Amino acid sequence: MIHSEPEPRQAYDEFSLVLDPDVYEPLPDDWLIGITDVVSSTAAIRSGRYEDVNYAGASIIAALGNAWGSFDFPFVFRGDGAAFALPANGIMAATSALRDVAGFAKTDLHLDLRVGLVTAGEIRANGRDVRIARYAASESVTYAMFAGGGLKWAERQIKNGRYLVKPGRYAMRPNLTGLSCDWAPFPSQRGEILSLLVEPRDDTGPEVFAALAKRVLAVFDAAPRRSHPLSGNMAVHRDRGKWVDAPRWPEVASNSDFRKFDDGLRLTLDCTPEQIDSVEAILVAARARGEISFGLHRQSHALMTCLVPSGSPDSHLHFLDGAGGGYAKAAEMMEEGALAVASRQPERPIRGGRDID
Repeated sequence: MIHSEPEPRQAYDEFSLVLDPDVYEPLPDDWLIGITDVVSSTAAIRSGRYEDVNYAGASIIAALGNAWGSFDFPFVFRGDGAAFALPANGIMAATSALRDVAGFAKTDLHLDLRVGLVTAGEIRANGRDVRIARYAASESVTYAMFAGGGLKWAERQIKNGRYLVKPGRYAMRPNLTGLSCDWAPFPSQRGEILSLLVEPRDDTGPEVFAALAKRVLAVFDAAPRRSHPLSGNMAVHRDRGKWVDAPRWPEVASNSDFRKFDDGLRLTLDCTPEQIDSVEAILVAARARGEISFGLHRQSHALMTCLVPSGSPDSHLHFLDGAGGGYAKAAEMMEEGALAVASRQPERPIRGGRDID
């Protein structure tokens, strides 16, 4: 059993540093890993419901933070879902929040939100790990980065019907205070908004993947503001006609999660077609070498979902995705591109796998 302190005390303010596997620390075995994802999200996005999909995806972060009384727990927004980690004594809060957001998604958004919960120890028993690091996006906001392959493994099992949290008899409306998605989509200023997912193959060493990720980031970092999808001087209006004060806008932009590590690179960027072509060539070659799987999606706009915790409004969080399919479409491409390789590598046997009643 692992009993070490689960929260890394140091937060790294340079994103390239969280590509180093040595900065990640393991979660204790009894910690809970929660996963949500919108079923058939690509179909919903094709029908123009990308805002609803993103809102459903971020809902567990808001609901759990409000129920837990703090947002100081590891989580990651994934576009059509999210993942989080919580200590063992949070099982009631986690289970209730997962049930509540699933009910909310069905009744209010007419979306099927799949929810699951598994321990870090169960993940390790099946050959993966869950380790975290902290990335300081700004002076007031840090985001958790995940490594070890555990989230990817847990998501795959939950999609296959294992570790599901079943609907509760007394599901309540979740407290989504602070969560909003009332921004107009942000148009690209450089050519295209790119949604990019890059994941190492199981037998790819972390140093090899880190070197590749740095090559990819170097292409995008050559652009102004490192290809940030929110312009440095753009005060974008809300649907209600309000405006963000220009002096405050850079703070909003700096608190966004346009770059993250979630068992691989997960990026939402504003870049030129030439940059995308250059990176795609690098990734195609790496995939041919058997090092990675990747998926990307190009679109004209980015979408932002905001979370302003009621207890700490200065720590406002801004979750970014592409407005034309984003991470969901990139994941679809990645699955199609890796299908032939995956068919030659059977899954390891699964131990356990009980649903939570």
